[in-house]
Amino acid sequence: MQGKLILKDGSIWEGKSFGAEKSAAGEVVFATGMVGYPESLTDPSFRGQILVYTYPLIGNYGVPEKKFWESGKLQVSGLIVGNYIDTPSHYSSKQTLQQWLKKEGVPALEIKDTRGLTLKLREHGVMLGKMTFPEMSSRAPKGRGDLKKEIASSSRLQSGLLAMTGFDDPNLRNLVAEVSISKPKIYGNGRKAVAFIDCGAKQNIIRRLVSRGLKVIVVPWDFNPLKLKNKLNGIVISNGPGDPMMAKATIENVKNIISKKIPTLGICLGNQLLALAAGGTTYKLKFGHRGQNQPAVISGTKKAYLTTQNHGFAVGKIPKGFKEWFYNANDKTNEGIIHKSLPFMSVQFHPEATPGPTDTDWIFDYFLEKI
Repeated sequence: MQGKLILKDGSIWEGKSFGAEKSAAGEVVFATGMVGYPESLTDPSFRGQILVYTYPLIGNYGVPEKKFWESGKLQVSGLIVGNYIDTPSHYSSKQTLQQWLKKEGVPALEIKDTRGLTLKLREHGVMLGKMTFPEMSSRAPKGRGDLKKEIASSSRLQSGLLAMTGFDDPNLRNLVAEVSISKPKIYGNGRKAVAFIDCGAKQNIIRRLVSRGLKVIVVPWDFNPLKLKNKLNGIVISNGPGDPMMAKATIENVKNIISKKIPTLGICLGNQLLALAAGGTTYKLKFGHRGQNQPAVISGTKKAYLTTQNHGFAVGKIPKGFKEWFYNANDKTNEGIIHKSLPFMSVQFHPEATPGPTDTDWIFDYFLEKI
């Protein structure tokens, strides 16, 4: 079946469907990673977004079992690729990408000119869009029973299209509340414990902390970790989707945490939340950083690291008492802050994602030294 991606500026991009044939809306963004589509598709930071992959071959190594995902389900609203491969070849593959998308109800289109689409998003910035599909009633039914199924299916699809007359801006919703856990959960059994504020956390952050012998107590986005009965040696603020200003409860809790001088590490959205809690500002980037090739430089040096990133907002004014820790070599935007004397630090990139493959994993060890 053919489908369409319609951008808010009126431009239309046609393509072949290979996912669930249902309408979807969201913020259209692009990612430049050559590998890691199962991880990025399950990254809660993509909540509410229609993801465009710039790398043309997607699906070629299938989908691994659930324990390797970054969350328990697909998080994107829709998927756009240049060339979908339906014949995966990899020892860890348990299903095709198409089977996965259909099973979880996520639409996907194979649009050949993803280069042109990406250039538009770079020039004009990310924009709202929607994916639509034609009525299925044009298919010729084989009998009365099939006719009823066709009519029912067509009616459901048409209802979806009618509901999609507008464009949905996910940044107006509290996306963090949508993806966070609902009650605390414990991982590992180490002597030292850290509270992990789940704003849409990637599971590999938890794995990297547990691998260092820590007890990790994951708490909801609006839960005050200081109310835990466990003695805490540190706090980690996770990544997550959307505008950081929507997570006001988290910001207030982080204010209390840093007032107690508890060692704190923020990752991605956590970088923005720490900055806001300490008196800094954030702003929306034109087209964001999404990929595995973002160069982060340690401020005051010429040392750069290859980093994986997925964010549409960034830190603007650095709060009093802090200094810039990293900056982006491409556009000079902030990639991390660190307090001049107290054990507070955060990075805009993902130290657990290991694109290099272990370029910034040392961030966790540096944090451990502080706790």
